[in-house]
Amino acid sequence: MALIEAFQAFAVAFEQSPLGQAARSGGGLYPIANLAHLLGLILLIGGIGTVDLRLLGFARALPLEPLSRFMTPLAVVGLGLFVISGLVVFSADAGPLAHNSIFLWKMAGLALGLANALAFNLMYKSRLAGWDAAPPLTGRLMAASSLLIWLTVGGLGRFIAYSA
Repeated sequence: MALIEAFQAFAVAFEQSPLGQAARSGGGLYPIANLAHLLGLILLIGGIGTVDLRLLGFARALPLEPLSRFMTPLAVVGLGLFVISGLVVFSADAGPLAHNSIFLWKMAGLALGLANALAFNLMYKSRLAGWDAAPPLTGRLMAASSLLIWLTVGGLGRFIAYSA
């Protein structure tokens, strides 16, 4: 509970920061950041989602290792854009968002998605070349989890606008 209270105190201060003030000023920063946030999510899910689907058995004609080598950097760029633009969007209304349960679930999903991606890269990234015929069950489960997590994070982000 102390962690959430510390996050809420940080959020109030972040909202009053020059970035928060600029995001609320109406000068175009907020809508540009919002579009960048969506583009980041698209690149993230498109990049990693393509590899995840391949691990789950779709498009078996595509060799997994070169596909991953091409798509993963797109996902990383998307993640960077998603996080940076998300900070700008968050700064505009950080105090109330820090009390919003949907936003907090989105942040938990983001952390879970990052942990899953890191674990996959540490455990399996170097072995993809041998997985074209049949990725191991744990690799497929992590891919399915990845798809579910990132789609949930994106969905929760959209639902924030409709929550109290």
